Amino acid sequence: MSNCDSCNDKTCSAKNKNKEESMQEFLERQELAARMCAIKHKILVLSGKGGVGKSTVAANFAIALSKQGAKTGLLDVDIHGPSVPTIFGLQKSALIQGSTPNSIMPLDITENLSAMSVGFLLENPDDALIWRGPMKIGVIKQFLKDVQWGDLDYLIADLPPGTGDEPLSICQMIENIDGAVIVTTPQEMALADVRKSINFCKKLNVPIIGVLENMSFFECPDCGKKSEIFNNSGTENMCKKMNVPFLGKIPITMDISYNAENSAFLSEKSKASKYFDEFICKISKFCNS
Repeated sequence: MSNCDSCNDKTCSAKNKNKEESMQEFLERQELAARMCAIKHKILVLSGKGGVGKSTVAANFAIALSKQGAKTGLLDVDIHGPSVPTIFGLQKSALIQGSTPNSIMPLDITENLSAMSVGFLLENPDDALIWRGPMKIGVIKQFLKDVQWGDLDYLIADLPPGTGDEPLSICQMIENIDGAVIVTTPQEMALADVRKSINFCKKLNVPIIGVLENMSFFECPDCGKKSEIFNNSGTENMCKKMNVPFLGKIPITMDISYNAENSAFLSEKSKASKYFDEFICKISKFCNS
């Protein structure tokens, strides 16, 4: 694992730790920082409201990056409704202990793509995790500190909807977050909550890569006609008013729907795959600018 200079300089010495911080907390913070230093780019995928396809977008972002040769990790931070195991058909996969005590290996999906989710820890995928904030925060810290992600080009964090414990904890635990992609659907009910997510990022100084409109329209596979199923309330106009980038639109397609429930990767020939490749170019340009 390669570390950045900040892991080795005097700012990381024990004498600079907060007086109220215990030695154990200090060491845990150092371990987490060292783990994150081996990851070049950290990207958050947020949504103001559930059901907008955020996890599908996050998974396809990770897939698209890995296909381009980037070492990519996908972290499912949705404690109560983990979707990554279902998307990749990994509900019954067993985790492997890492090379050091208390460490865990992420599950390899392809040569360049690995993933971690609380869903991998459940004996029964239908079990409910009835946890309060401290339990969730502890698990998130373990996923960042104890999972042996290795040297990654990208870590994509799929966050639960809203602006609660999980998004706040990730933003506080990870330093130098490259940016956030906020996913929405066209109707005003979703956009109302997206505005909250935008303000959440601004208050926490998390750069906003852009807003992505999912399920924007349905394109008939036979005749090619586009139909706007939801009321188009103007995601682009909202982005202009709030001074954030608009990344573009993803339609409702049968291949994306099938992919999200049958662990099948999008065909490189599908139109949907080309949409994600286009967005990845924008994200890579943002991260490397």
